[in-house]
Amino acid sequence: MIKRILPIIASVLLIAYMVVALSMTYKASGTQNCAGIQIVVSDSLSHGFVTASELAKELGDLPERVKNMRLRDINTDSIESELAKIDKIEQSCVMILTDGRILIKVDPMEPVARVFEHDGGSYYINREGKRIGANARYHMDVPVILGNFNNDSLFSAKDVIPLLDWLEDHPKWNNLVSAIKVESPTNVLLIPIVRGHVVNLGRIRNLDSKFDRLQKMYSKVLPTRGWETYDTISLKWGGQAVASRRHKNLPQPAHLEEYEEEVDLNTMLADQADSIAGQTAARIQQKSIR
Repeated sequence: MIKRILPIIASVLLIAYMVVALSMTYKASGTQNCAGIQIVVSDSLSHGFVTASELAKELGDLPERVKNMRLRDINTDSIESELAKIDKIEQSCVMILTDGRILIKVDPMEPVARVFEHDGGSYYINREGKRIGANARYHMDVPVILGNFNNDSLFSAKDVIPLLDWLEDHPKWNNLVSAIKVESPTNVLLIPIVRGHVVNLGRIRNLDSKFDRLQKMYSKVLPTRGWETYDTISLKWGGQAVASRRHKNLPQPAHLEEYEEEVDLNTMLADQADSIAGQTAARIQQKSIR
């Protein structure tokens, strides 16, 4: 009987000891002053967009203030709330370590592009299209998008991401593009590092076909005609690459956009476009008569 009771008594005494010890440890830690703040940035891809030093600046005088505070007086939830206001942070976690330090772990936002608005504003966007403030302290070498993307726009900077993904999968073309300019959903322009012309992709679709046509222009036409002969290479229409001559006013018929990807012709120059426009206009007229 006694042999059965002794283990039970020992277990109860052990539990009581642990409760008292933990209570005393908690009280002691509560009166202990904070030993400082440790900031850890979980940057798995090593982007370096958000660094521990820049994050410390965002916290202002907090790192210095907490050194003179007791741990029990430090509200970790309040610190997390302040971190949530920083648009460059995805999420954060604040905890008190056993050595008296405050550990701040953050997952940074990952920009995929930098947007320059027509009004001069600039910001980064992540893959979900969230805007991230841009300033000199935070910089990342990402693709540049030019355009006017207000909150009511049906076409946002996020809609350009499929093009960015395609370019990333094709390094040759990615290295050639210095910026992307969006004039409208049907007029997305590439600004190459080769100065003298722009490339109008039209809509962001059928990219394999469009860049095949651009390759033909670059390999067969421009080397013989001259790289500064044309100011725009348009890939908007199926099977075509239409190059408009510099200093020559050749407006594109607006109704052609309704028949994008319908015409199937080989690469041609802009002075051939009028005949194609006439043929397309004739088809439109015939359809209207019917």
